[in-house]
Amino acid sequence: MNQLKKTFTVDELPIIAEQVLASASVMSRDRAIVVSLSGDLGAGKTTLVQEIARSLGIKENVISPTFVIMKRYGIPDPLCPYDDLIHIDAHRLESSKQLLNLGWEELISNPKNLIIIEWPELVPECILEKGVLKVVLSHIDEQTRGISIESL
Repeated sequence: MNQLKKTFTVDELPIIAEQVLASASVMSRDRAIVVSLSGDLGAGKTTLVQEIARSLGIKENVISPTFVIMKRYGIPDPLCPYDDLIHIDAHRLESSKQLLNLGWEELISNPKNLIIIEWPELVPECILEKGVLKVVLSHIDEQTRGISIESL
């Protein structure tokens, strides 16, 4: 289990996105890589997902999937280990069953998927204990955030 704890400014977000991707890249590849992304409202979860998408070469406008729950973005780089970025916002889900109904088992079984799920604590039955990159953001002030990255 590796762990990183630090603070960063908004200007350092591209570096943080690269650190998250680097941490994910060393994880087991027999199924999708899952990044659980926790933090209070306004901590920067969606902003971090947007920066990760940019780092992966995704040109689409990445917005919070709060109302649609899940968005899939194709990754254009043929050398990237992932074909798709799956962005899930579990904030409006009432149970893990709702995530399962969206095809969770199929998504997680594909090792070419990178799944980032905001508010994973709301669907704990879907987040496995092993093989998950746990990222926790905290709001320190307007320009500074705290981050903890832990591979389980």
